[in-house]
Amino acid sequence: MHIPDGYLSPETCAATLLITVPSLALAARRVGEEIGTRQVPALALFSSSSFLIMMLNLPVPGGTTAHAVGAVIIGVVLGPWAAMIAVAVALLFQALLFDDGGILTWGANVLNMAILMPIVGLAVYRLLSKGSMLNSRRRTLAAALGGYTGMLAAALAVAVELGIQPAFFHSDDGTPLYSPYSLSQTLPAMLVAHLLVAGPAEALLTGALLTRIARTRPSLLLRTHTGLIGGAAADGAARAAKAPRSILALIALAPLGMLAKGTAFAEDAPEDLSPSDLGLNALPSGMTRYAEFWNHALLSGYGADGPHPVLAYWGSAILGTLTIGTLAMVIMRLVRHPAGRAPHSSPPHRPTGPNTAIVASGPPASDS
Repeated sequence: MHIPDGYLSPETCAATLLITVPSLALAARRVGEEIGTRQVPALALFSSSSFLIMMLNLPVPGGTTAHAVGAVIIGVVLGPWAAMIAVAVALLFQALLFDDGGILTWGANVLNMAILMPIVGLAVYRLLSKGSMLNSRRRTLAAALGGYTGMLAAALAVAVELGIQPAFFHSDDGTPLYSPYSLSQTLPAMLVAHLLVAGPAEALLTGALLTRIARTRPSLLLRTHTGLIGGAAADGAARAAKAPRSILALIALAPLGMLAKGTAFAEDAPEDLSPSDLGLNALPSGMTRYAEFWNHALLSGYGADGPHPVLAYWGSAILGTLTIGTLAMVIMRLVRHPAGRAPHSSPPHRPTGPNTAIVASGPPASDS
């Protein structure tokens, strides 16, 4: 799902940036106004978690791979604006440090995974969970379906962005200049992989994490869900130690991402493509021109092709986690406390009784 440099025309990259940059600017402003001080570390942890989740490649029938993103659960817990910032930061450093996704195509990747995915997923979640109890099976199912549909929306966007390239950007003889795959190829390739593999993975991740957070750290949901079980305000300190454990577990599991052989659809480097297999006499000239736009990655491909792939993958996971988490924290501090503006305090909340169950939105309704 990470589109590399060379697969999209400069015009397409510019068009996606025209959407992405204002969206992220608005997201930064809204996050600065809405996120409480206690939730800043949570956003940094979620950003790092998204990076680690995307390292876990899953095999897809046909020899390619796919992965979950974690964007929808961030939107469910912290809101869509926070999800945009968290995933966009992760995508930036995946490209800069590990050559996973392009620099020129960063705007497109952010549009797909950091903007469309959480917005669509959160809309489905809110629609299906309206009126249900916070810890109900219906709300868990709504979160899972939100993750699934958000993933499919992102996959569809990638398929369209790649598939329109041969039609709009080609030489006089019809040879594609960038992505050589038409819509008739990109749509089935992307949708099948994400219908069968990445979508279910995102669904399971989103539903399971919401259930766990609602049970163990409900204070994280105070702002995005109207009402929680009693004692939510005090649970943050008691449960804070569990968040680093989750990050450490993801780091430990990171090398499992190497078990899936092959690459994701349309993420091959030009040298790994055969013009004859594509029905071409030569590789697309624009693809070869822009594929090496950024060649300063510290560990290209997370070092999986080096002499010590497991150690390199672990090292990449640790480096990425620290870098992304730190930058996300810095960005949050800056947008919350810009020069000349007094810091916000966390919004007050009203605790409820220890045995009280509060409806998250709307009047009480029977669970189904």
